[in-house]
Amino acid sequence: MAGNSQRRNRRNPGSKKGPSVGTGGHSRKALEGKGPTPPASARKGHKKNRIANAAAKRATAGNKSRGSARRGGKMGSELVYGRNSVVEALDGGVPASALYVQQFIDNDERVREALTLANERGVPLMEAPRVQLDNLAEGHNHQGLILQVPPYDYAHPDDLLARAADNREDPLIVALDGITDSRNLGAIVRSVAAFDGHGVVIPERRAAGMTAGAWKTSSGAAARVPVARMTNMTRTLEAYQKAGCFVVGLAADGEAELSDLEALTGPVVIVIGSEGKGLSRLVSETCDLTVRIPMPGAAESLNAGVAAGIVLYEAARLRNRR
Repeated sequence: MAGNSQRRNRRNPGSKKGPSVGTGGHSRKALEGKGPTPPASARKGHKKNRIANAAAKRATAGNKSRGSARRGGKMGSELVYGRNSVVEALDGGVPASALYVQQFIDNDERVREALTLANERGVPLMEAPRVQLDNLAEGHNHQGLILQVPPYDYAHPDDLLARAADNREDPLIVALDGITDSRNLGAIVRSVAAFDGHGVVIPERRAAGMTAGAWKTSSGAAARVPVARMTNMTRTLEAYQKAGCFVVGLAADGEAELSDLEALTGPVVIVIGSEGKGLSRLVSETCDLTVRIPMPGAAESLNAGVAAGIVLYEAARLRNRR
């Protein structure tokens, strides 16, 4: 019946733009604002977004890359995550190639300190969206800060002999056998610097490398003391012997005691094993002499970093007495 149609708001057949069926308010959200416009680096397709993505990919690729060369070699770059860790690394003199900062990060005391330290040291700041930092961190809790540490440039074992020759000194070198804790490596590098050693030699595989942790533990000594890598410990020690060095290995059951050991006054390589396993059999057999540190107390062994400090102190004492 005319005038009683069940269709509401039907079009007026006499006009092109008559009434139409409404939405009933279902599209009201579509009319609401979507917040402030995101920065250019976060807008997909924008030039700055492509640049930020490319920088993040380069950092990720550098973190995964590995390589070596005969005259030294470089490990892949390392990433330090988290506000406390980043601040400690920057404050500890760890070299850095970039500091990634999350956009719109909560500006607390640690963030301000990290930015201040990075500016003082001239470390480039890279602002990036959280999603890019998540990709870089690969599941780690970055807390909005990621510090990129460049690859360490390792020396060659022969370079340590050359360093001693340039200083007209008898070589004093520390070789590490099976040390897997980077903090121990950093502590040993620090002791070598303190007692005028000429460098540290480490294996390429199954051993601690010069990571950010080692840099931090060395308290800046890693910038002054070269660390060399070797492919084979036994062959490297034999090469040092041919160059005129006396090879002394530390062992709990060593043939002689450390006190007043005359061998430490000349060209010497001190070999230190892990606290648990000590020196490997082949390395122990290659040494010219194995020595033990006298310990009247109840302890059966010493941490590798502590043992290195004791031996290097004794070497410095005997050398200064000449």
